Amino acid sequence: MRLDRFLTETKVGSRSEVKKFIKKGQVTVNGQVEKNIGAQIDENNAQVEFQGEKLHYEKFVYYLLHKPQGVVSATKDAQKTVLDLLLEKDQRGDIFPVGRLDKDTEGLLLLTNDGKLAHDLLSPKKHVEKEYFAKINGLVTEETIAFFAGGMTLKEDENISPSQLKIVAVDQKVQTSEILLIIHEGKFHQVKRMFHKVGMEVTYLKRVRMGTLTLGQLAQGQYRVLSEKEMEPLKNN
Repeated sequence: MRLDRFLTETKVGSRSEVKKFIKKGQVTVNGQVEKNIGAQIDENNAQVEFQGEKLHYEKFVYYLLHKPQGVVSATKDAQKTVLDLLLEKDQRGDIFPVGRLDKDTEGLLLLTNDGKLAHDLLSPKKHVEKEYFAKINGLVTEETIAFFAGGMTLKEDENISPSQLKIVAVDQKVQTSEILLIIHEGKFHQVKRMFHKVGMEVTYLKRVRMGTLTLGQLAQGQYRVLSEKEMEPLKNN
């Protein structure tokens, strides 16, 4: 790994800042001052110090983000992406969102560089629950709940596992509903298409939980670092 990248990923400073630190001789590698910004080091074994303080490299990072509407779940796009919401000190070239939330959908999104965990969380075989709160044009009934509980086919060979639908509120006058829905896949526009299947329209959608991770009181556009303790149940799923 390049030395300047190592320093940014150990949160010494921004990319521009760490270059200045290196040029000023404030960084040592294995006891020797290193002024070459592009010097290659073994990130797992090299003894790197900044201003006399030993740095510890984290192989994997995990951020829980409250994605706002209008932001794209991608690493690169002409429009604003979820990675643009990270502070410069937390940006790494290998971070990506685990799955996608539609541009007009808000809620919990995991950002990480742990490819194996991402694969496991998205695999239908793992049955990781994703819970959503939604506002619906239409009256959700006990019959709707039963239909969702039986699973469904959205189109040929696209089967959806049984899901758990709960009515939060119903407004008979304006014919709208508020619901909580637990699904086990993460197919394209899945929640919206499930309600289209029963002749209803999703007007607002928010993911509030993924596995054991919950959004809590995290404000839109904000994120926080997840601890090892929080990640253990997901890794051991």
